[in-house]
Amino acid sequence: MIVFLIFSLVCAISYFILIIGVVKAWKRIPEFKRDEGFSGNTLISILIPARNEEKNISKLLSCIDNQNYPKELFEVIVIDDHSEDGTPEIVKSFPAGNISLISLSEYVDENATGSFKKAAIETAMKFAKGDLIIQTDADCEMGKEWLSSIADFHARTGYKMIAAPVNFHKEKSLLEKFQSLDFTGMMGVTGAGIELGFMRMCNGANLAYEKRVFKEVNGFEGNEDKASGDDMFLLHKIAEKYPDKIGFLKSLEAVVFTEAKPTLKTFFSQRLRWATKNAAYDDFRVLAVNALVFFTCFAFFTSLIFLPFNPLIFGITALGIIIIKGIADFYFLNITSSYFNRKDLMKIFIPAQFMHTAYIFVIGMAANFVGSYEWKGRKVR
Repeated sequence: MIVFLIFSLVCAISYFILIIGVVKAWKRIPEFKRDEGFSGNTLISILIPARNEEKNISKLLSCIDNQNYPKELFEVIVIDDHSEDGTPEIVKSFPAGNISLISLSEYVDENATGSFKKAAIETAMKFAKGDLIIQTDADCEMGKEWLSSIADFHARTGYKMIAAPVNFHKEKSLLEKFQSLDFTGMMGVTGAGIELGFMRMCNGANLAYEKRVFKEVNGFEGNEDKASGDDMFLLHKIAEKYPDKIGFLKSLEAVVFTEAKPTLKTFFSQRLRWATKNAAYDDFRVLAVNALVFFTCFAFFTSLIFLPFNPLIFGITALGIIIIKGIADFYFLNITSSYFNRKDLMKIFIPAQFMHTAYIFVIGMAANFVGSYEWKGRKVR
């Protein structure tokens, strides 16, 4: 039991040190200020995989149509992934001349295995005319400066791949607010990981890369069987070839907004989908960080389970972990939520702290033992 106490507190203290390092790296990233006079000259292709998104796709297309980037310099390619609703009809009828629709069913069978999203992107790449590819999701919204911010950042830095921020909005329940607060932290980790040169992360809802480089690294080759990870696997392949040419766009004008998952079931499926790709990463530093976070949460819940057998030892362990982790997370989330103008989310920090610890523990366990989950109406294995 003493060994368990020492192990648990070492994990918690290591977690604290990790978060302090992440905060320092986040603060080092300069905030990007878009040149107000930037007119742009980069041809851009925006790729949007979409499946059963009739409730969202019009809002996204309207946001893109309202961009302050020259319309003759960007195209929008929506890839319909076997939708069973009116998604393709809405795209076809949208009144903009630079939007095209690809039906994935013409290239990939509905009963195929692997990742339909990767297949959608690779199919669209065959038709994309742009030198810079920007990915987003069909349930997203953004401000009118989104496209010009990415284009200006790319032009000034020459980065081969750019990860940009994603936030949740329009929260109603505690679960949705928790996801929003958690995601401000995730964006902080994303930026810090890229700044540090390891623990690199990105989100396919707001991601840019050069088409030439996508072809150079052979796209998603080698990861086609993974249902998730189109963004992360591609990032790691490009980072291996161009380690100093990956950037995080720290700019409020570049933020893409989406809505949090409304139920525990959809939240669980989303996070399980993300977690199942972790085992495929070959960078031991990423695996070590993931293991540290998991074992910190694992130790807390193990202490609660065994609390009746030795209230003193396991009580000290549980209390020590939650205090150390809580201080680190409060410091970090206070910074990231302030940056993204979501300081209001800190009101739910205490319940969110226990929710975060619980979901890391549950998802970490489930990722190793749950053989399948449902996503977008499909059973994924």
